[in-house]
Amino acid sequence: MKLSEIVIELNLQNINKTPIQEDVDITQGYTCDLLSQVLASAEQGSIWFTIQSHLNVMGVAVMAGIPAVVICEGHEVSDNVIEKADEEKISLFISQENAFTLSGKLYECGIR
Repeated sequence: MKLSEIVIELNLQNINKTPIQEDVDITQGYTCDLLSQVLASAEQGSIWFTIQSHLNVMGVAVMAGIPAVVICEGHEVSDNVIEKADEEKISLFISQENAFTLSGKLYECGIR
């Protein structure tokens, strides 16, 4: 499924300062707040749901090959995290919804 379709279906708010790559194929979803677990288990090409919003999230996304990160429950994201996402070409979103709800919606879209 294209990232652009997921953004619409899940009503995600993009917070990148540079244009995102909307034509990226998202093949999996991953929900986790433990960074070491994301590194060990998330599949490349996943969209990642987390409440973590610090700079290390971008490092994990890069290392794991995750092209899109959603910060859930409206957690604030600092400018340095947004700048790093732009630099690494990671699409960064926020949502007021929790990770459980967003994961369910993604599952309903056919992403397993």
